[in-house]
Amino acid sequence: MQKTTFINLLMFLLLCFTSQAQLQSPEEYLKFKKGDRFLRHHQVVSYYEYVAAQNPSQVKLIQYGSTNEGRPLIAAVVASAENFAALEEIRTNNLKAIGLLDGKPSTRKQPAIAWMSYNVHGNESCGTNTAPFVIHELLNPNSARSKAILANTVVILDPSINPDGYDRYANWYNQKVGAKYNANAAAWEHQEPWPGGRFNHYIFDLNRDWAWQVQKESQERMALYRQWMPQLHADFHEQGVESPYYFSPAAKPYHEDITAWQREFQKIIGDYNKKDFDKNGWLYFSKERFDLLYPSYGDTYPTYNGAFGMTYEQGGSGRAGLGIVKRDGDTLTLKQRIDHHFSTSFACLDAISANADKAVTEFIKFHDNTSKNPIGPYKSYVIKTKGEEARVKEFLNYLDKEGFQYGVAGKDYMANGYSYHDDKAGFVKVEAEDVVFNLYQPRSMFLKILMEPKTMVEDSMTYDITSWSLPYAYGLKAYALKDRLNPAGKVNFENKITKAENAYAYLARWQSFSDLKFLSAIMQKGIKVRSAAKSFEIEGQTYPAGTLVITRTGNERLGAQLEKILTEEATKLGVGLTAVTTGMATKGSDFGSENVVFLKMPKVATVAGEGISTTGFGEVWHFFDQQIQYPITVLPENTLGSTNLAQFDVLILPGGNYNRILNESALGKIKEWVRNGGRLIAIENALKALAGKEGFELKAKEDEKKKESDESKLKIYGNAERESISEETPGSIYRVTMDTTHPLAFGYGNTYFSLVLEGAAYQYLNDGWNVGVTKSKDLIAGFAGVKAQEKLKNSLIWGVQDMGRGNVVYLANNPLFRGFWQNGKLLFGNAVFVLGN
Repeated sequence: MQKTTFINLLMFLLLCFTSQAQLQSPEEYLKFKKGDRFLRHHQVVSYYEYVAAQNPSQVKLIQYGSTNEGRPLIAAVVASAENFAALEEIRTNNLKAIGLLDGKPSTRKQPAIAWMSYNVHGNESCGTNTAPFVIHELLNPNSARSKAILANTVVILDPSINPDGYDRYANWYNQKVGAKYNANAAAWEHQEPWPGGRFNHYIFDLNRDWAWQVQKESQERMALYRQWMPQLHADFHEQGVESPYYFSPAAKPYHEDITAWQREFQKIIGDYNKKDFDKNGWLYFSKERFDLLYPSYGDTYPTYNGAFGMTYEQGGSGRAGLGIVKRDGDTLTLKQRIDHHFSTSFACLDAISANADKAVTEFIKFHDNTSKNPIGPYKSYVIKTKGEEARVKEFLNYLDKEGFQYGVAGKDYMANGYSYHDDKAGFVKVEAEDVVFNLYQPRSMFLKILMEPKTMVEDSMTYDITSWSLPYAYGLKAYALKDRLNPAGKVNFENKITKAENAYAYLARWQSFSDLKFLSAIMQKGIKVRSAAKSFEIEGQTYPAGTLVITRTGNERLGAQLEKILTEEATKLGVGLTAVTTGMATKGSDFGSENVVFLKMPKVATVAGEGISTTGFGEVWHFFDQQIQYPITVLPENTLGSTNLAQFDVLILPGGNYNRILNESALGKIKEWVRNGGRLIAIENALKALAGKEGFELKAKEDEKKKESDESKLKIYGNAERESISEETPGSIYRVTMDTTHPLAFGYGNTYFSLVLEGAAYQYLNDGWNVGVTKSKDLIAGFAGVKAQEKLKNSLIWGVQDMGRGNVVYLANNPLFRGFWQNGKLLFGNAVFVLGN
C-alpha cells in the first residue's frame, strides 16, 4: 500500500514536471518575437487561458468582469502547488486576520499576497505585453528565483486593467505601422489621434478611479481586490519618451498617516529595483514626481489599506510605438520597455518574498492598530439626515460599496465636534435618526483619509488634487467628533410614497442626484413634468423651489399608468413621492401659475475631438449615457460650424482649447442659436473661448499689475518650478455662496463646496446672474498658491447670462469632475433640464 502510494505520487510529480517543462513561451504560443508587435488583448487572454489549462495545480484564472465593450477582465492567481492546494484557506485567513471576515484564522503559515496590475492606461502598452512573459517565468520549473518567490508569495496578475483603451491603441498602431517600424518621431505611427488609448471606453482615467469606482472596470476589479486584500500592489505605467525609468522610493508628499514600515519598504524595494538597472546600465530615477497623497491611485489606495503600493513608470507611452529615436540619438524599443517592466516585476516579487513574514505581520498590525486605536483627532462622524435623506442615501451607497460599518444614533444628545459646513468646532445636537459611524472598524485608515476635513500636505508640489473630503463631495451636513460614538441600530430610510384615489398631482422634492435620475426616467416614458420656481405649501407640507409637479392635466392619455410609472421609478431610485388632491397652494403659487413651469424634454448635444479635454468630454458622456441614461448627441468638433444647431435645445462645451473650433463664424452661429432659444453650457476652461468676446458678458479677472523693484527681478532659476505653483490650485475646496432663488441653484442651500482645479478666475457678471460666487476668504481645504488665492477672491463660479430667448451657462469649475463629486451633479442637471423653461 505504501509502495503504491509512493509510485502514484512520483507519477503525479513527473506529470506536473512534464506539463510545466512543455509550457510554451508567449513567443512560441503566439508565434512572434518579443517586441516585434503589439499583442491584441484577446491574444493575451488566450495565452493566460492556455497557461491556466496547462498548470491546473498552480494557476487559477478568474474572470472578474467585463468592459463596456464586452472584453473580459481577467486575473490569474499563481502559487506553489502546496499553497495552491490551500488557496481558499490562505485568502480567508488573510481576511479573518484583519477583521474583514468572521472567524479565527487557521494556524498554517501565511504567505504574502502580491497583486501586479498592468496597463491601467491603455496606450502605456508595454505592460500588457510584459504580462505573458511574467506568468511564463513564474511557472518556469528551472527558475530558482520563481520557486523562491512562490514559496512565500501568492501572486495575482492582472494583465490588462483597461482592455478597451489598450485595444484602441494597439489596433490603431498595428494599422499604421509598415512592414518595419519607423523610428522617426515625426512618422504617422507616433502621432496617436484623439482621444488616444489612455482612457477606457467612456474616456475616464481608471488610474484616478480606485477609490471612487465610478467606472464599470473599477467596480468589478475592486470587488475582487477586497476579496484578497494583498500586502503588495505594483502598478505598471509608462511616461514620456525622454524620461528614464521611475521606481520607488516615491516622491514627497507622503500622506502623514503612512506608517514607518511602509516608508521603510519603499526604500527596501528601491534597492531590489535598482539591481538589474545598475548591472545593465539602464537609466532610472526615484524620489521625484510621483507622490503618495491622492487616495484614488493604484499606489495610494493599497497603501491606505495597509499594503505596499508602488508605481512603476517606463519611458515610452503612446508615442513610442515599436521603436522611436530619442533626443540623445538612441532608439527606445518595445523590447527594451518590456525587459525593464519584466525586471521590476520580479524585483518587487523578490522583495515581498524575502520579507513575507514581516510583511504579513505588519499588515495585520496595521489593521489591528488602526481599528483599535484610530489615527488622527477625530474618531467618529455624524451625518445629519432630517430633510437630507436622499443625499445621505447616496453617501451610504458608497459606504456599502466599500464595506464600511455605520448605523443610526438611536437617541438625541449633545456632542462637541467639528462642523464641515461651518469650518469650525462647536456643539452639535445628534438626533436619533442621524447616521453615525466611527473608526473602530476594519480598514479604519482608509475611511479616516476619505473623511478628513483638511489633508495635511507636507509639500505643495503634488501630482494631483490635494483635497477630496467626502462630506463636501456629497453635500452632507456632517460633523467630525473626537469621541467614540457607536451606532445604536440599522439605518432604515423609508421610501415615502403616498397615493390618493383622486390625485390631482404628484410631487417629488428636488434635492439630490436621485431626483435628477427620476426626472430623466419619467421624461423618457412620456410623462410631462413641471417645476416650481418658488417654494410653496400644500396640504400641510412645505416644498422648496425646484420641486417636481406632475399633474394629471397634460398626462391624461396615460390614465392609471401615470401613477404606476411614477411609483415604480420612485421605488427603484429611492425617491419620495407625494400625491395631492388639489392644485391650490395654501402658501405660494397654485399649480396653474406661471411660477410652476413646464419642463421641456431637451435635446442635448456635446462636442468631442481634437482640442477638447478628453476626460472633460468623457465626464459629460458618461453622465448622460450611464448615470442618468438620457440620450445625448456627440458632435465631432470639426462639424460644429456646419451643424444645424436648431435641432438641439442644449449644447455643452466640455473643457478644452476652442481657439481653432470656435472661430468667428462658428461663434456667431452659436450666438444666433442662443438668441433663438438655445442654451449653451460652457465648462471650466471652455469659458476662455467666450470671455471677452462680443455678446458675452463673461470677463476674466486681470492680474493686479504691481511695479517690480529691481531686486524683485532677481529670481532664482532653481526655484522656478516651486514659484510657478503660487498661481495654481491643484484641487482645493472652496466655499461658494449661492443665490438659491435662481433655477441653477435649485436643490441647494446658501453654501456649496466646490472643488477648484485651476487658477482661472472671472469677474462677476455685470448683466447676468451671479448664481455662485466666492468672496474674500473662502478656501476651506487643500492647497492653493498665494497668487491663485488672491485671484480667486470675489470670483464667479457659476453664472447665467440671458441672451435673446436663450441663455449661456458659465460653469467655471467642473461639477462632474471624475464623476465622484456627487454634489455637483444636480447643479449640472439644473443647467440642462430646469434652466430657461
